[in-house]
Amino acid sequence: MILAEKTINVKQQNLVLTNQRALFWQEAETLVLSDLHLGKTAHLRKNGIALPTEIIDNDLKRLSGLIFHFQPKKMIVVGDFVHAGKNSEFKLFAKWKSQFSNLKIILIKGNHDRISKEKLIDIGVTEVYEIYEEEHFIFSHEKVESQEKFVISGHLHPGIRMKTPVGRFVKFPCYIVSDFLLILPAFSSFTGLDTNNHPKNSSYYFFTKDEIYTI
Repeated sequence: MILAEKTINVKQQNLVLTNQRALFWQEAETLVLSDLHLGKTAHLRKNGIALPTEIIDNDLKRLSGLIFHFQPKKMIVVGDFVHAGKNSEFKLFAKWKSQFSNLKIILIKGNHDRISKEKLIDIGVTEVYEIYEEEHFIFSHEKVESQEKFVISGHLHPGIRMKTPVGRFVKFPCYIVSDFLLILPAFSSFTGLDTNNHPKNSSYYFFTKDEIYTI
């Protein structure tokens, strides 16, 4: 895994954006991500769509790499931790979490997180909220309005569309940052990209497997 980083300062706090679809909040020793969509590929396989099991395996390996690198005390998942009902990928996640028994996982529920709190705790989630506030930040799956605190959200699966020198268009996942809001990319590598529904007057931090760039 090649890890590229770019640090931004928000509310006098250092947020390290990475090209691995998650950020690290330095002062709180916290890894922050959104839209893992655990169980999505297993759900689609169950419904007759042939997908490789390596998708979730690779996502969890990437998550392990971030944890080994940053050594966070906790992880905040800003919604859509799961995708559908309980399936084989839940056991896979529970086994993965056993490697990091001291890692606290805070989940802010998203529109896909419809299973019970008890089942979430069974596989390693520590606390579950509708909206979570800490220090100068509000964590919410979908963006909310706040005049006092900076909002960190997910849900959108943001991406940008760029024209290459040969006239073709390519899409890249990105972080969107404004004066009051940061929208996280989807952590899952198996998601589409929304290149249209973006807040105005924002900066973009888009990334490849090797680097992270600013426009």
